[in-house]
Amino acid sequence: MKHLTEEEFRAGYRKAQLIDVREPKEYEGGHILGARNIPLSQLRQRHKEIRQDQPIYFYCQNTVRSGRAAQMLKRKGYNDINCLKGGFKGWTGKVKKK
Repeated sequence: MKHLTEEEFRAGYRKAQLIDVREPKEYEGGHILGARNIPLSQLRQRHKEIRQDQPIYFYCQNTVRSGRAAQMLKRKGYNDINCLKGGFKGWTGKVKKK
């Protein structure tokens, strides 16, 4: 698992599976453009929705939940896992709100 700066994250997330592991209300309040919402609380049941053959880019509000999500998938055999350093709070790129 790699912790990426915003610049590194930005460079690769369009070619990866971008996953927001925050709860739906947080996601609807604003998320990175193109992100799918799979909350950490549902990841154990929904991890099969995530492909193993493509890079995974996780983010949450800070970094705690994305780190937990990465550890969970690592135990299930996933390899190319990246987390946004500082989380959504520090994101300066495009944001979509519902």
